[in-house]
Amino acid sequence: MITKVNPLGKISLTNTYFSGLVAEAAKNCYGIAAMGQAPAASTVRQALRSGSLPKKGVTVSQENGRLVISLHIKVGYGLNIASITQSITHRVKDEVEHATGLKVDRIDVFVDDIIDD
Repeated sequence: MITKVNPLGKISLTNTYFSGLVAEAAKNCYGIAAMGQAPAASTVRQALRSGSLPKKGVTVSQENGRLVISLHIKVGYGLNIASITQSITHRVKDEVEHATGLKVDRIDVFVDDIIDD
C-alpha cells in the first residue's frame, strides 16, 4: 500500500493500482515485446508484504515518501536496448507522477529476454 499525506488527510493507493498503471504505461512503449516475471524471491516478499501477488513483471515500493519501481521486460530482437530502457523510464515516470502526484525516485528496468519474432 502506497500512502500520501496531504493537508486534507491521508490517501492510500493499492499496489495493484500502481502495478496496473506501470504495466500499461510500459506495454505502450516501442520495443517492449512482453512483460517479464520478477524473480521468485521478490514475488514472495511482495506477496507477504502486501497480501497479494504483484502484477507480472512490476514491483512498486515506497522509500522516504518516493516511489521505487522495478520492471522486468522482454524486448524485440535487433532493437537498441539502451533506447528502449530510456524510453520506458521516462514514460513510466511521467505517467505515474501525473496520475498520482507522487514523485518517482528510481525506476529499475531488467531486460529478462530478447524475443525473435
